[in-house]
Amino acid sequence: MIRDPKDLQRYNASERANHWVVGISFILLALSGLAFFHPAFFPLTQLFGSPVWTRILHPYVGVLMALSFLSIFLRFRHLNKITPADKEWLAKAKNMVDGNDHDMPEQGKYNGGQKVMFWAAAACMLLMTVSGLAIWRAWFGFDVSLVRLGAVVHAATGAAMIGLIMVHVYAAIWVKGTVRAMWYGTVTRAWAKQHHRDWYRQMTGK
Repeated sequence: MIRDPKDLQRYNASERANHWVVGISFILLALSGLAFFHPAFFPLTQLFGSPVWTRILHPYVGVLMALSFLSIFLRFRHLNKITPADKEWLAKAKNMVDGNDHDMPEQGKYNGGQKVMFWAAAACMLLMTVSGLAIWRAWFGFDVSLVRLGAVVHAATGAAMIGLIMVHVYAAIWVKGTVRAMWYGTVTRAWAKQHHRDWYRQMTGK
């Protein structure tokens, strides 16, 4: 891809690496988790060598994802505070879905939808981590009633997380020019001006 030297940096190398560690960890966890969720998905255990290895690796990959997501949370939480402009954006979200994004309120680095996604993912990660520790019987010995509750919460939150990430990926592909931000770290000025005009002004002074 030919990039213009005037393109704006949206993410540095460390932020992109952090994102991809979370993303790859999530894929591994989704596949291994689904393998134990329903017999129809059990063949997915062969991707990890065997059912035994799948069961061993799943929680450790979960720890990696939790720590990596914590890093993302600490990096970007200040940029994801909900503002009145975000509430207005969310109220007009249907216009965005219909392809009419010209009358949307000006947004900073992230729009209202992205911020809702951020906080929803953070809530899911917290529930997944706590419930995952509760059912990790190789290391912890919680009461069986707590283990059962943890298993239900873990499965339900996992399903919600899969749905959130599917929306996240779809939105990134749908808004042309977004994916390159996480591949190369840059976006075009035209993209920034159209989708995140306030951030564009902050970056360019225009």
